[in-house]
Amino acid sequence: MFPDIFNIKWIELLDVFIRAILSLITLFFITKMLGTKQVSQLNLFDYVIGISIGNFAAEMTINLESQYLNGILAVTVFGVIAYLVSIATMKSILLRRFFMGTPTIVIQKGRLLENNLRKIKLDINDLLEECRSKGYFDISKIEYAIMEVSGNLSILPKGQYKPVVVSDLDLPASKQGLCANVIIDGKIMKNNLKMVLKDETWLLNEMKKQGYDNYNSILLATVDINNKLTIYDRNLHTVPNNVLE
Repeated sequence: MFPDIFNIKWIELLDVFIRAILSLITLFFITKMLGTKQVSQLNLFDYVIGISIGNFAAEMTINLESQYLNGILAVTVFGVIAYLVSIATMKSILLRRFFMGTPTIVIQKGRLLENNLRKIKLDINDLLEECRSKGYFDISKIEYAIMEVSGNLSILPKGQYKPVVVSDLDLPASKQGLCANVIIDGKIMKNNLKMVLKDETWLLNEMKKQGYDNYNSILLATVDINNKLTIYDRNLHTVPNNVLE
C-alpha cells in the first residue's frame, strides 16, 4: 500500500463523490419538471431561480458539514416554486407581466424611443451593437426593433430593405459600407467626423437642412457611405407594450 503522503481523506472524497452524483440526479429531475429552455430564452425570474438552484447544489456537494437532505429540500422547494410560477404565468396575463416582464419597443416607425431605452437600461451604443449583430449596420433601414424579455432584440426591417436574394432579381448589387455615428446623445463624435472627411460646419449645415439647429435635441446622427446624414431626435414618447403580449 502506498503511503498517504498527501494526507488524503478517502472517506471524505467518497462522500463528495456520492453527493455530486445525487446532486446531478436531483438537478436532472428538477430540470425535467421545469421543461427545456435555451439560455437565450431565460427571463429574469428563470435566471434567478437557476442561479439559486445551482448554488444550493454546489454547496451541498462540497460543504461536507452541511446536511445533504437540507440541500435537497432547498433545491426541491425552489424547483417547485419555479414550476408553480410557470403554470400560473401561462394562465394569467397579470402574473406573466409581473414575473416575466413585457417586450419593449425601442425603435418605432424608424424613430428611436429614448424613454423606452432608459426604461430597460439600454444605451445607444448597446442598441447599435445589437443591431449590427442582426446584420443592420444602418438603423435607418429598421421599421421596428423590440427588446424581448429574454434580452434578444427582434427587428422588423422597412419594406424596401427586407432580405432578398439579389441573384433572383437579376439586379446588380449596390455598394455597402459602414455608417459613422457623428452625434450620440447630443454630443459630437469629432473623431468619427474626421474619419468620414467632414467637419462641424458641414454637420451643422446638414442638420439645418433637416430642421435641426441644436445638437442637444439629437439622440443619434449617422453618416452613411453616400454622405447622407440621418438624424434621430429625442423622442420622449413612451409606447405601451400591451400590444406585444
